[in-house]
Amino acid sequence: QVQLVESGGGSVQAGGSLRLSCAASGRTFSRYLMAWFRQAPGKEREFVAVASWSGGSTHYADSVKGRFTISKDNAKNTVYLQMNDLKPEDTAVYYCAARISPTGTVIISNYDYWGQGTQVTVSS
Repeated sequence: QVQLVESGGGSVQAGGSLRLSCAASGRTFSRYLMAWFRQAPGKEREFVAVASWSGGSTHYADSVKGRFTISKDNAKNTVYLQMNDLKPEDTAVYYCAARISPTGTVIISNYDYWGQGTQVTVSS
């Protein structure tokens, strides 16, 4: 069983930055594909970013490419999401997710474990 705990959410003005963290339990964190998803009010949960087992390979949604950076620290069992140049449309609850398979995916149902989410609010 893996437990994921997100932190770092908050309220910022447009153009600002936040860094989200997701701490994972378990001894095999280095063998988890880690991703971030988000869900805005009234909308479906959507893919944001994913990092490979080593963290060396990443993939982003077009809407955040160039502004967000996912990184994975296997020594600390933590994955981060650095969010820069935030926009009001980035307002959502952000969730981290873990997948045991090394194959990357943007499909929600392919992830095995989920955190409880952290709120990010961006005002204009």
